[in-house]
Amino acid sequence: MRNICVIGGSRYFGKHLVTLERDAGNHVTVINRGSTEPLPGTTTLVADRDDERQLRAALGTRTFDVVVDQICYTPRQAELARRVFAGRTGRYVMTSTMEVYDPATFATPPPGPAAAPLTEGHLDLAALPAARDTDGGADPATAYAEGKRRAEAVLLSDPEFDTVSVRTAHVLGGGGEDFTGRLAHYTERIAAGRPVDVHPDPRPTSFVHHREIARFLRWAAAGTFTGPVNAASHGALDVTGLSELIGAEAGVRPRYRTVAEGAASPFSFDRSYAMDNGRAARLGFDFSRVEDWLPGAAAESLAHLA
Repeated sequence: MRNICVIGGSRYFGKHLVTLERDAGNHVTVINRGSTEPLPGTTTLVADRDDERQLRAALGTRTFDVVVDQICYTPRQAELARRVFAGRTGRYVMTSTMEVYDPATFATPPPGPAAAPLTEGHLDLAALPAARDTDGGADPATAYAEGKRRAEAVLLSDPEFDTVSVRTAHVLGGGGEDFTGRLAHYTERIAAGRPVDVHPDPRPTSFVHHREIARFLRWAAAGTFTGPVNAASHGALDVTGLSELIGAEAGVRPRYRTVAEGAASPFSFDRSYAMDNGRAARLGFDFSRVEDWLPGAAAESLAHLA
């Protein structure tokens, strides 16, 4: 039995991760603010992860085989976590995002072939600006991506423990698991015969099912590798490919309307930053294909509309 700590982990795919670990016979400790009911068979510590004194008090003398951090968004949070968990764990898995690659969120986009699937090495964390935290005046998408980039840089540079940053693709699930509401955006519009707003030349992006990313995080927590790793189902899709798969499930041919950049639907991008999942595959994770699970997720979303 392993001793697992999950920071966050009370909702969405974090809850799936906690359930997988618990059902495998591991002891799971969840750290959150106490706003949700704890899962049976787990231990909940109530603390604000931004309050170092409160977090240390809640942890007491506890140590863990691995910590999975679901809610690390800024370098300040990463620095605090590195201080608090130094000596408490030998492995730390941070849930990051594919948004770290988005060229639209860089002041100067990184060099490289923008149209190619992006490997982990495409982002040079050491080349990030040295500022301690993100610019509060930045737009939300840029602040989110830059916060994740710099949080990764803090944890991966001169680490106190073996560290992995999992760069997740866009997570999708149907029905009650559609935590962003983005899949519902498509199923509602397509089922009603309303047009999907797209860029003139939409570019592909990467996706992963909500249960697959939970399995991936559990696999990463049990591994021995370190560094950044991309997590995405096989098969990048642009907005029309996504819509066609949903339309086939709905029995409706999607309609499209070309719009200006700011008005496009979610997952319609005018730049490519689909991810290469080759590192994780070589390390032994068996990804699904997006075409295999997206119809089922769309069916769940369509049923949720009824």
